[in-house]
Amino acid sequence: MMADRVIAACGGTVRGKTIGLLGLTFKANTDDMREASSLAIIAALQHAGAKVRAYDPVGMAAAAALVEDVAFGADPYDAATGAAALVIVTEWDAFRALDFGRLRQTMAEPVVVDLRNLLDPREVIGHGFRYAGLGKPVGIAANMVSVAAE
Repeated sequence: MMADRVIAACGGTVRGKTIGLLGLTFKANTDDMREASSLAIIAALQHAGAKVRAYDPVGMAAAAALVEDVAFGADPYDAATGAAALVIVTEWDAFRALDFGRLRQTMAEPVVVDLRNLLDPREVIGHGFRYAGLGKPVGIAANMVSVAAE
């Protein structure tokens, strides 16, 4: 389950932690929430004790009708405020150009879980973040020299 990757990236627990989600819709460039993986991820994270903050360029109104106790951010950085991890759920182009320096300042812990392999792991790790992508292990900057050097 995708939420398990988030929990693992947060050291095995998200209880009492804030998790920032970027992208709520089924796919980018739509407000379609049918079969959106974000719904199951939010439910699992909340069940595990996390607080969820989320941002989607167009899908927040549709998502708000389907989820409870989610704080919606004005932008990706607002959604990341105080987060123990930032999770890319939908591959919006806007998320490809995140300012990792700004994210680092606003987040509680520098962890990115990229469920769409949207980001370049070397760039994320180069900014001092731990990075986990699909099919990729959770990386801690000091242990990801091979990825960073590729």
